[in-house]
Amino acid sequence: MHRRHPLPRLWLMTDERMGDSLWRALERLPRGSGVVFRHYGLRFEERRALFAKVTKVAHRRGLVLVRAGARRLGPGEAGVHGRRSDMLSTWPAHSRREAVAAIRKGADVLFVSPVFPTRSHPGARTLGRVRLGLMIRGLGVPVIALGGMDARRAEGLRALGIYGWAGIDAWT
Repeated sequence: MHRRHPLPRLWLMTDERMGDSLWRALERLPRGSGVVFRHYGLRFEERRALFAKVTKVAHRRGLVLVRAGARRLGPGEAGVHGRRSDMLSTWPAHSRREAVAAIRKGADVLFVSPVFPTRSHPGARTLGRVRLGLMIRGLGVPVIALGGMDARRAEGLRALGIYGWAGIDAWT
């Protein structure tokens, strides 16, 4: 990995549900935070155009922008989510098995979810504190907790060894 930026502890995961609240969320993020740009449901040209706009805001605000998905969307990427990269490589993990596999593929950071119930995955089985702790113990890479997260919940998980947290609704 060739990282140009310090690794963020706070992250925004984008998606289509956000609508125009995406811009408010980007403005609320503290300088140096990270953004995983997803918006998988958009056609490629729409996705690329939105990525270009997000890139401008991220650059102005000092945010680290990571692209999810296989296709490059344009300049401004600091990394890639869910894929091997010579830049920052972040990976999702929902189980210990997925976490270990991601590390073997070159993950620099793991986004572990869902920790708590979340609107984006209603009814999904959550990890909770105990299963999260067991899952991440000794992994050797920074872990970002995702799923129903906010600053208060993240503080309660620090003792388990999380590096930081990510959210969607927490920033909107």
